[in-house]
Amino acid sequence: MKIGLIGLPLVGKTTLYNLLTNSEAPTSKFLTGKTEPNLGMARVPDLRIDWLSRLFKPKKTIYAQIETTDLPGLSHDSDSGSNAFLHNIRQVDALVHVIRAFEAEEIEHVDGKIDPYRDFNNVNAELLLADMDFVEKRLQRIQTGKKITAEQKLEQEALLKYQEALEAEKPLSEVVLTEEEAESIKHYAFFTNLPQLIVLNVDESQFKLGKYPNQDQLEKAVDQKGYGFLTLCAEMENEIARLPEEDQALFMEDLGIEEAGTYRLARSMYELVGLISFFTVGEDEVRAWTIDKDLEAKKAAGKIHSDLERGFIRAEVVAYHDLFQQGTMNRCKEKGLLRLEGKEYRVKDGDILNIRFNV
Repeated sequence: MKIGLIGLPLVGKTTLYNLLTNSEAPTSKFLTGKTEPNLGMARVPDLRIDWLSRLFKPKKTIYAQIETTDLPGLSHDSDSGSNAFLHNIRQVDALVHVIRAFEAEEIEHVDGKIDPYRDFNNVNAELLLADMDFVEKRLQRIQTGKKITAEQKLEQEALLKYQEALEAEKPLSEVVLTEEEAESIKHYAFFTNLPQLIVLNVDESQFKLGKYPNQDQLEKAVDQKGYGFLTLCAEMENEIARLPEEDQALFMEDLGIEEAGTYRLARSMYELVGLISFFTVGEDEVRAWTIDKDLEAKKAAGKIHSDLERGFIRAEVVAYHDLFQQGTMNRCKEKGLLRLEGKEYRVKDGDILNIRFNV
């Protein structure tokens, strides 16, 4: 799974990227003109994995991970042309749009004044322009070719629908295509067709009060678009991350925080594209495996190893919450909570699987 972090310059994207990926990409309080993205793997924190590791005491514990691209700050200056480096993340599965609400005199906002609602609209306008540019170039290539094939005709029809929507400033997620049209352009990626999570970066005062500039307008706009929404304070998250582990819980308790915002962010990114985790457990390894929601057991087994899918017989399944309540696998067996499922069983989030197979 690939996630792209986007937003205007100096909004805290790279700070969040560093926290998510445990990286040390350089940050700045001034515009740098950087055009190269940062790329890393973000671990998805999971209290269930933590508990399973304490129970089984494995040699290795492996969490789910998300490939994360931190894109340089977007420009909405009409004289600057399109943001060409957007193409670095055209193949992502979802976008995390970081918006600045925090006040900081030493970090100038690119537009002078803090206005999250304006910034939300400006960045989404850039995504729309990038899609428009792609659609127009592809249509031109088809129309100037020597001969338009049947496949290209279908593609052209789909792209013309997309062009009409974009010219009306509508995201492509609102366009209805026929099954054939959708198939003809499935290998293309469009920004305004992607799931989006809005992450509002507030300061400590705003975090405690739960208020920030143009709050009602922003939250209404996000809700209308059907996007996810999360508020956190990157500066505070940075302070927490720098503390010794034993002091972090005390610091968070003093601030009334139950869980680090970056934990919530990583999980929200994971859920944004409809993914779930199942677990395998044992003395050697406790591991989270990433699959699409409602994937069949046989195909889920293939995520572990192709031999398990090829020779699949049955899956021994116990739900995490049942194991957590009972405390041991033996008690789960005694209570009838450990069951055998066939290849068509739809794996649930938090299932613990042991695959029986023969090859």
